[in-house]
Amino acid sequence: MAATEPLVLLEVDDAVATLTLNRPDAGNALDLPLMVEFRERAQDLAERTDVRVVVLRAAGRMFCVGGDLGWMAEHADRQAALRSLADELHAGLLILRGLDAPIVAVVHSTAAGAGLSLAAGSDIAIAVDTAKFTMAYTKVGLSPDGGSTWLLPRLIGTRRATELMLMNPTLTAAQAVEVGLITRAVPADELEGAVATVVDTLRDASLASSSAVKRLLDASATSTFEDQMQLEAESIAGLAAGPEGREGVGAFLERRPADFRGAAG
Repeated sequence: MAATEPLVLLEVDDAVATLTLNRPDAGNALDLPLMVEFRERAQDLAERTDVRVVVLRAAGRMFCVGGDLGWMAEHADRQAALRSLADELHAGLLILRGLDAPIVAVVHSTAAGAGLSLAAGSDIAIAVDTAKFTMAYTKVGLSPDGGSTWLLPRLIGTRRATELMLMNPTLTAAQAVEVGLITRAVPADELEGAVATVVDTLRDASLASSSAVKRLLDASATSTFEDQMQLEAESIAGLAAGPEGREGVGAFLERRPADFRGAAG
């Protein structure tokens, strides 16, 4: 990779944004320069109005091996270095989670530490069936980051999350699907086809509806049942009056495919 090549690539084509970790010679290990670019590219996405799906990928042999321990060890003030790294990572993740567009993670190999968090924080995670998943923080005397202590209990339950974080087992892709960490696992020669199917479906779906689903699910973490139903009522009523809701209902009644992209303008 050329010295001037970006550490995080962003491409947008036909309403699909592809965000690629681009530090392949280091297994896409996370150091501060990569995380700064990650946060900056996430902010670039937040400022665009032409993106309906975001695909998160990684270049090279590994998806992401987690934090760069060598980079950490170079700093005399490790506390300050790690805090800066975590702050940039978390800022980028918060921006991505706040996007209306669904996030699709494509895990083609090992996802460790914060790499696992990147996959877990997506809305849909598709992995090759040879991918491996592990936390490994406590192996090196550290604690989890990347939002994993919030994400994993919700995805796989507190008991399994505790085991992953304390015992550091390595999950196969099939096990990751079984416990609910990722959405599906497919053979390597089917990965791109599976991703394309998901991306096409989400790109042509109602972005307003997709966004509402994301917000409602996040709100459910702290809402009571009654409060959540109030949020649902407000959401569905608002969507029904909006252009995409009108298009979807009209298309159903007219027995034709809905054109949500056209309705959204």
